[in-house]
Amino acid sequence: MTSPVSNPDSGAFNHLLEGYHRFRNTGWNPHRERWARLREGQQPEVMIIACSDSRVDPTQIFDTDPGEIFVVRNVAALVPPFETTPGHHGVSAALEFAVQVLKVKEIVVLGHGMCGGCKAALTQELRGTEPGEGGFIADWIALLDDARGPVAEEFGTTGRSAERQMEQAAVKVSLDNLMTFPCIRRKVRDGDLRLRGTFFAISDGVLHLMDDVDGTFQPLS
Repeated sequence: MTSPVSNPDSGAFNHLLEGYHRFRNTGWNPHRERWARLREGQQPEVMIIACSDSRVDPTQIFDTDPGEIFVVRNVAALVPPFETTPGHHGVSAALEFAVQVLKVKEIVVLGHGMCGGCKAALTQELRGTEPGEGGFIADWIALLDDARGPVAEEFGTTGRSAERQMEQAAVKVSLDNLMTFPCIRRKVRDGDLRLRGTFFAISDGVLHLMDDVDGTFQPLS
């Protein structure tokens, strides 16, 4: 059998390999000292919870180098509430590692415009589908069920106004769920950790910061 590494298929993966070679020439070799330091460990001060959407890369939006931010990405940038039921709690494990081991000082929830997960939560188009056919997504975005009601009642379930309200409501859901984790709640109370809500508009490339008092999102000039 031919090794896929020594003889990669043409197409999309070859494009990635070309990028790898550029990285080796312009990203790795000129910055050997940085990579040597990172080999000894990581000390990021900020954790970012972002969407898996390929158009929203936190390292590009915030122009960061490797080692600066600890990133978790999933559908709609959601944080589930603290729970100890059996299962595979990937986001919770990442939070635990970031807060307890890395001791990050801030957790940033990054929502974004044109989020497919939030749109699906708003329209409930995947409700009742089987796992592997949309059911996994439906179960995950059910985390937004309580937030959906007020949005749908005031703005409807279609159109960009309703979608943006849902996208920003999702950020607030994740922030609320972060505070259900005892270790996070304690660190926030003691002033050792800060939570922030942000929203990135794909259409204009503008970052919005959530006001801690009234929950509105204001564009960053």
